Amino acid sequence: MTLAPPRPPARPSRVARQLLSLPGGRFLMGTDDPEGFPADAEGPVREVTVEPFRIAATTVTNAQFATFVKATGHVTDAERFGFSFTFGAFLGEEVAAVSPPVPGVPWWRTVDGASWRRPEGPGSHVTDRQNHPVVHVSWHDAQAYCAWSGTRLPTEAEWEYAARGGLEQRRYPWGDELTSDGRPLCNIWRGDFPDLPADGGHAGTAPAKSFRPNGFGLYNTVGNVWEWCADRFAPGEETARAMRGGSYLCHDSYCNRYRVAARSSNTPDSSTGNIGFRVAADPA
Repeated sequence: MTLAPPRPPARPSRVARQLLSLPGGRFLMGTDDPEGFPADAEGPVREVTVEPFRIAATTVTNAQFATFVKATGHVTDAERFGFSFTFGAFLGEEVAAVSPPVPGVPWWRTVDGASWRRPEGPGSHVTDRQNHPVVHVSWHDAQAYCAWSGTRLPTEAEWEYAARGGLEQRRYPWGDELTSDGRPLCNIWRGDFPDLPADGGHAGTAPAKSFRPNGFGLYNTVGNVWEWCADRFAPGEETARAMRGGSYLCHDSYCNRYRVAARSSNTPDSSTGNIGFRVAADPA
């Protein structure tokens, strides 16, 4: 039997040193907004206290994840399973022809060979997306990155406190209006879903520092990619883990979960082309 070489220990991390320090405190978490999804337990609004913590200004990028993989040899769940889920309209004709739609959500395809390295499967790459959020990473993969970098995933309370940027009970990190003078303020689906955006919107992820940061200096806390959190989605839940922020696939016609109080979940070994993560840490 051939043993795998041991992984090198994590070194003092540039990742952890670059985190933003937030003071914590009391804030109103959740929403009773009629646009919300009661089944997702977005409400009721309740007062929550968050201790001081640190959090990344951006989601982990392809370049950062590549550094981790090079240092550790980590193989993602998608790579081990041999497939992941990708939005069908992004696929080339040959890949689309052999990638079956997911029942109930036919715009998703099961793509053999899709992974963080090849987001749209064979023939795709991230060479020109180094500053974009890494995707096709599971909760397990995010935890492995955290262990290497001396960080952790934020709790849902920490995530929402940070995403609000100091604003109380607003829908978005910047206020209550989705656009400003007609200009988009986050990367969500523009146009008619699931037709490809026709009005200059991003087809997929945008760079991790796109759009203006919120009041705490965090970028893209809504839209772009879903972000894994540390928590289980529901009390007593053995599998599903919470995700926050929505993604570039969110659209008002079927999924307006690009609000700071919105929640979703997935199993910890799942990966898709619109799930990434942001890291946090205790005070230095």
